[in-house]
Amino acid sequence: MEAEDEFKLAKILKQKNLILISAEQEKENSKGFKINISFLGKVSLVEKMMFTRNLGVMISAGVSLPKALDILSKQTKNKKFRKTILEIRNEIIEGKNFSEALEKYTNIFPEVFSSMIKVGEESGRLEEVLAILTKQMERDYELKSRVKGAMVYPAVIIVAMIGIGILMLVMVVPKLADMFSDVGASLPATTRFVIWLGKNLSAKWYLLPLLIFGLPFLFSGLSKTKKGKRALDILSLKIPIVSSILKKVNSAYTSRILSSLIASGVPIARSLEILAKSLGNSYYKEALEKAAQDVRKGGKISETLKNYENIYPLLLIQMIAVGEETGQTSDVLGKLADFFEEEAANASKNLATVIEPLVMLLIGGAVGFFAISMIQPMYSMMETIR
Repeated sequence: MEAEDEFKLAKILKQKNLILISAEQEKENSKGFKINISFLGKVSLVEKMMFTRNLGVMISAGVSLPKALDILSKQTKNKKFRKTILEIRNEIIEGKNFSEALEKYTNIFPEVFSSMIKVGEESGRLEEVLAILTKQMERDYELKSRVKGAMVYPAVIIVAMIGIGILMLVMVVPKLADMFSDVGASLPATTRFVIWLGKNLSAKWYLLPLLIFGLPFLFSGLSKTKKGKRALDILSLKIPIVSSILKKVNSAYTSRILSSLIASGVPIARSLEILAKSLGNSYYKEALEKAAQDVRKGGKISETLKNYENIYPLLLIQMIAVGEETGQTSDVLGKLADFFEEEAANASKNLATVIEPLVMLLIGGAVGFFAISMIQPMYSMMETIR
């Protein structure tokens, strides 16, 4: 616990009908900052998925929630996750609801998770809600794995191409440049450009790692500003082929999360608000927040989303309209999620298929440009010798 001193700590504990027996101050470094490396740990989707599934099984078997959490904390190898589970268990023992305890750990359990758990507690359907959450996580994990898997090969080829190109410019070009300089050959513009690039990379090689590792920080910094985030979001939706995959992935995620929330008993307007917070793209957030406002006023989701056909496919909007008319919104959204997840996975595979020949053409063009730029002066030299 956090307190100014032992006396304050004792007072806090007394309010909870507890008596302070001993207290040990957390160690601090020379500058007075608390030593805390827990932020380095990350709880993966697989760990949360296994936790949710096993918790549902234990509760269905009649195991009490604190006991189940205690068992699950011993099963995980992630220290951060173990500590979090035990802290949640202790808060439940002290009288808090499970959903209330989860709200403190939004970096691990998003609002979607705690909101569904809250509905499960209030309706007495916690076991059923945990099963829905597990299914949602399984589908989310499957979709991410398939998209990432399809992108591995093109990424490896591109990285290898860039690496070989840099090595050629740093190791080979300067030597050829010295040879041309000694002979005094007249060099074409392309050769002069390659030599200039090679010499600069050789002389200022230390800038290369800064550029490679600095770009992620630059994009991260931009994404934290409102204008920068919006610019990156619109850019991602404008890139050919990639934008199609992003729209399918967001459509799948919207359908899956909304279906799970509604099926768990969360009101539709509240479900839309929770979903808006869980999406990364500001344009999708804006669409769902507007839909939540309209639903609270008596409107329909489909009517609002008609104004956002540039980010949501017409099929999704029409099918939601059918679900609203028939009272089967959750079921319709579940089927839409299956459809868009499959579409996103297929689009990723197609992207990999399209990228492969493009990458090969790019490599061929780069090699050809390099070869012509460096071999052309050699032929000129040979003709001069003749």
